[in-house]
Amino acid sequence: MASQTSPGAAKRARPLSPHLQIYKPQITSVLSISHRITGVALGAGTILLAAWIVAAAMGPAAHGRIAGFMGSWLGQLMLFGWSVALFYHLLNGIRHLFWDAGRGFDLPTMEKSGKAVVAGTVVLTALAWILAKAS
Repeated sequence: MASQTSPGAAKRARPLSPHLQIYKPQITSVLSISHRITGVALGAGTILLAAWIVAAAMGPAAHGRIAGFMGSWLGQLMLFGWSVALFYHLLNGIRHLFWDAGRGFDLPTMEKSGKAVVAGTVVLTALAWILAKAS
């Protein structure tokens, strides 16, 4: 669809609708997109969790193979990413529950709660990994 210009108006190469090149990313939009991405990552991670459970049921040889993979640098990286996604999605989901109750919609509160979600994700992920490595 071509853009409509009035007669005599200078033609400019402008988009027909707003898009990502125009808007500066805000914390609310970045957190919203991240919430969707972490939801997909959790789905993919759940497949890996199911594979681990099936391997454990199949016996020591199958469990040993998947445990070996999970102990590798790639497996550890995947577990770390899954744990970040888990805590982020959990905390941001709680934030959404408050929104569903009609609370926290003013911009200063939205910004504070968004920063709290990010900080909480860092703290909970670090705590989980410290406790896991200590045991």
